[in-house]
Amino acid sequence: MTENDATQEGLDAAEEDIDEEPAEGAGPAAEEDVEPVDEQPADAEGTPAADADNADDDAEEDTGPTLDDDVMSDEEADLLIPVEDYLGAGVHIGTQQKTEDMDRFIHRVRTDGLYVLDVSKTDGRIRTAADFLANYDPEQILVTSSRQYGRFPAEKFAEAVGARARTGRFIPGTLTNPKYDGYIEPDVLVVTDPIGDAQAVKEAITVGIPVIAMCDSNNQVSNVDLVVPTNNKGRKALSVVYWLLANEVLDRRGAEPSYSLEDFESGV
Repeated sequence: MTENDATQEGLDAAEEDIDEEPAEGAGPAAEEDVEPVDEQPADAEGTPAADADNADDDAEEDTGPTLDDDVMSDEEADLLIPVEDYLGAGVHIGTQQKTEDMDRFIHRVRTDGLYVLDVSKTDGRIRTAADFLANYDPEQILVTSSRQYGRFPAEKFAEAVGARARTGRFIPGTLTNPKYDGYIEPDVLVVTDPIGDAQAVKEAITVGIPVIAMCDSNNQVSNVDLVVPTNNKGRKALSVVYWLLANEVLDRRGAEPSYSLEDFESGV
């Protein structure tokens, strides 16, 4: 099977769940609640790069379990893990902002103003993303995370499936400047947050590779090909989602998953 055939097969496999094609232009616009970033040098194409090391990442806190278990519309859904495990990790807890792009993945809004993501849709999109990624050569998958709490599980995901990881600040030109020593040519990109990983998303669009993104209620997804709705700011939530995604990719390849959730939980 050729590389183009594999790519097409992956797109066909997820046809019903793939989101709109990326729009031309720059990466996702930052929302008002995004941490300020320092200006970075321009890349080879003269485009300023956002500093992926968000200043307030160290202050991020995990959201603990909530007693309110109304987290999905289909109570009979066959989930990869018990709903209580999604609940305990806070996968369903969104922000107090909602974009029109993410409205279809939101189950309800809590009395404290936080939007609740539908975990049955999260679960389904993890499966779809695994179907899609299983069609690529492992080393041609690139995963990125600028968020502190996403770095360890993203790197563990890369280790588990044989992908490449670029965590921390994404160096401008990594995908677009062949003269850069760290230049790589992946076939698909997985990002932890389209806001924090905007430089990586922008370069993926420039070179024409699909983007899979972990998206919270406040994300815009016009530059994302496949959305995995989740709390993308909490340590436990990201550990669970990356762990499940890794296991599902391995399962699609016919390999026996050998990693536990504990393997994906960092000590941050």
